[in-house]
Amino acid sequence: MNGGFQLKLSDYVINFISKQGVHHIFEMTGGAIVHLLDSTIEQQDISCVSVHHEQAAAFAAEGYSRINGKLGVAMGTSGPGALNLITGIGSCYFDSIPCLFITGQVNTYEYKFDKPVRQIGFQETDIVSIVTPITKTAVMITDAGQIRYQLERAVFIAQHGRPGPVLLDIPMNIQRAQIEPDLLESFFDSEEYRGYSNFNIDCQIEEIEEVITLLEKAERPIVLVGGGVRAADAVKELRDFIELTGIPVVSSLMGLDVLPAGHSSNMGLIGSYGNRYSNLALANCDVLLVLGSRLDTRQTGTRPQTFARGAKKIHVDIEAVELNAKVQVDLAIHADVKQFLFDITKALFGRKLPDYEPWAAMIRDHKVKYPSGDSIVNHNVIDPNQFIELLSSRCAEGDVIVLDVGQHQMWASQSFQLLEDQRLLNAGGMGAMGFALPAAIGAAMAAPNARIIVIAGDGGIQLNIQELHTIEQNHLNIKVFVMNNRNLGMVRQFQDMYFDGRQQSTVEGYGCPDLVKVAEAYGIPGTRIANMSEATEKIDLALRSKGSYFVEVMLAINTNVNPKLVVNRPIEDMSPLLTREQLRKVMLIDMLDELEGG
Repeated sequence: MNGGFQLKLSDYVINFISKQGVHHIFEMTGGAIVHLLDSTIEQQDISCVSVHHEQAAAFAAEGYSRINGKLGVAMGTSGPGALNLITGIGSCYFDSIPCLFITGQVNTYEYKFDKPVRQIGFQETDIVSIVTPITKTAVMITDAGQIRYQLERAVFIAQHGRPGPVLLDIPMNIQRAQIEPDLLESFFDSEEYRGYSNFNIDCQIEEIEEVITLLEKAERPIVLVGGGVRAADAVKELRDFIELTGIPVVSSLMGLDVLPAGHSSNMGLIGSYGNRYSNLALANCDVLLVLGSRLDTRQTGTRPQTFARGAKKIHVDIEAVELNAKVQVDLAIHADVKQFLFDITKALFGRKLPDYEPWAAMIRDHKVKYPSGDSIVNHNVIDPNQFIELLSSRCAEGDVIVLDVGQHQMWASQSFQLLEDQRLLNAGGMGAMGFALPAAIGAAMAAPNARIIVIAGDGGIQLNIQELHTIEQNHLNIKVFVMNNRNLGMVRQFQDMYFDGRQQSTVEGYGCPDLVKVAEAYGIPGTRIANMSEATEKIDLALRSKGSYFVEVMLAINTNVNPKLVVNRPIEDMSPLLTREQLRKVMLIDMLDELEGG
């Protein structure tokens, strides 16, 4: 069949992306993607956001996807451009974020394929083989006639089941090829598509009944919310379940923003850097329902066998391989979290569960007794947890808070009091410094009417500090707060605990410029906060300002994250340690013999 409507393949790609509800593509230009970039010019509903490093493009795509709930897209040229995307690709993979990454590639007639040479074309790099372990699928397109199939397949896979990143590598001669769209094969007509599991089916009635039976017998249940609740778009279903049952909720880093801080069931952050009262609640529970969390070491501590050891444990996850992988549970349910929550809430209507309010009241009492950070306010210095609480009190509903990686991430995760309709973007599994600034750019593009609040450290902000120019150039409403203790504090705290205070590369050999001057050089106004007495006025100045603003928050060099779980301690026994008598009074199950960390 000949003579049909023809279209340049790069135009088809951009049209396809636009139809996914994606209006921004994050990229740094390069010779191998100029056809794709050129194809965006005539598009009315899609535009390029040009950043200064491909890692920033990848993080921006992640931030965009996490706010729009659909898909983020980033592009990089062949060779160094593609390789620079890798950290962001890995971040999406570990944190279950659906993103489409498109890399340019040399012409197919310049590519080595199976030839036993290192390289033929300039900047030729086998990006598909490199990223295969950290993508759900990665494909080089060598046949222009397969472009529809591979685009549809990639986006479907990115969003199906446990979400994640996908990559298409498109050689330049394929990009410029002419195709007939009406003749292109569809993935959705294929046997491959029909072979994928349907997760939107009812859970097993027997499993739902077993969970309900455990809850009916429970006195001290806890729900642990992981990032899988957001990934499954199950926030409403979780809320319905919690408000029906009254079960207290604790969260992993990735699950923190599913309930506002003021919700009566929200009992804070658990894990190595969690709130002490939250860890005590988890340790003392008699039924633990884990929703969409992989129970990594940051949650369980280094002794996973002690994790919620007095509880009947139920684990719901869309990936069967995550069940019983780290913590052995009593009931493993392989299901979509959204479907599970819908089904169990439906099954609970008209049934009577115990009153868990006395248990919740006990946890709230521990919250008052065991605050994170210093409980005494000293107006002459800045306690980071107190500062974060103050900052959160000056923010508004609808704000998006984006955290970088480091001590400030833990202070904010412990102490930022999220309001209704606020989002908190945390970097989880990859834990890459430099995440926040570009992720905030993506969030700002996805939510143009929102105010974006970045909380970073002096170390992390310097990794992608060049994107201050992207913020200024695009007139984005992003307020940047940098907690500056003039060292790489998280590793320095670790060195102080385990290396006799030897501070190589965290204090010794580390440096930080005047960050306010750097921001001003990029055209962003800024100020510095040196103590709590001036904090409110300057926070308000930043938050009320039009457009972007930069605030440097000065901390003592030895500022630590407290409480913190040390090696070989169970989750309830955080540093600074309670006396054994104090701990015994708040433990409802048997205490463990001490095992000192090292």
